[in-house]
Amino acid sequence: MKILVINPGSTSTKVGIYEDLSEVIVENISIAAEELKKFNDLYDQTEMRLEQVLNFLKKNNLEPIDLDVIVSRGGMLPPVHTGAYVVDDNLCDIMRNRPAQLHASNLGALVAREISKKGNVPAYIYDAVSVDELSDLARLSGIKKYPRRSFSHALNTRAVAMRYCKDNGLDYYNSSIIVAHLGGGISLNFQKNGHLVDICSSDEAPYSTNRAGYLPIYSCITIAKEEGHIALQRYEDSTGGLISYLDTNDAREVEKMISNGDDYAKQIYEGMAYQIAKSIASLSVVDDGRVDGIILTGGMAHSKMLTDWVINKVSFIAPVSIYAGEFEMNALAAGGYRVMKGEEEADFLK
Repeated sequence: MKILVINPGSTSTKVGIYEDLSEVIVENISIAAEELKKFNDLYDQTEMRLEQVLNFLKKNNLEPIDLDVIVSRGGMLPPVHTGAYVVDDNLCDIMRNRPAQLHASNLGALVAREISKKGNVPAYIYDAVSVDELSDLARLSGIKKYPRRSFSHALNTRAVAMRYCKDNGLDYYNSSIIVAHLGGGISLNFQKNGHLVDICSSDEAPYSTNRAGYLPIYSCITIAKEEGHIALQRYEDSTGGLISYLDTNDAREVEKMISNGDDYAKQIYEGMAYQIAKSIASLSVVDDGRVDGIILTGGMAHSKMLTDWVINKVSFIAPVSIYAGEFEMNALAAGGYRVMKGEEEADFLK
């Protein structure tokens, strides 16, 4: 089975070809800042992203008709369940005209749809960012008009949870797993019997390399008053976390500071671990204390200093495993493979 995987990011488009579950080639196609400046609107990039993928296929002696299935990262749709959705005109219309939020990943389905039509092959999205399976209790925010929303690194975290269960002889669909994705943004979720029943989104989670995480609400009010709501948004998106404290978003640079005796850098970095551990502990009550495993994943899970601090604080809850890095491309290919094999069923977005 020949699978095309598409994963758009803010400054690149990652594309891959898989034969069944085996990676044949993956390429991260960068987009220069000067090129991005040409587009006034996110969706104006669609044609450019499509050309990137078509050129990738051509370079690898493939045409759309040679594919068996296309799988794209799912963007910021209205709430969806875990798993696959068919990429059709209706899904693309919602993605373009009524997304929950603007994000580069929204472009994936639009590109997949065009290639799907050219090759007359099925296309799907899988485990979108907006996977929302919160329990009724988890959805309560404290204000009736504004329930909690579910945005997390669903794709990578579900993939590593499935892998963890396979590695440890557990049935993923009869397990309770906590996963912390430690990247440029940090999010955590509790996966019960295959569903994300509670989460800590990046604005509810620990501060990260460049995001402020769960700011105290009165601090938010003060920032909005004194610096404006745009500044507050920037703290949450790009200028909080390690950048705010240490003027760098590179965890490796922070570890160098610490090794050179910088006690303040150590305090800030250990503070991140402290907050990660607190968030893990808060999720441990979701299934009344039943936790079959805790997983640390994402780019910062490569940091032994950081993960050791976390493990020391939460290992009393459940065994802790590290799956460092991101496995999004493999996860997309595997999702499409399972749908095509009839192991999972793809839904239509209503």
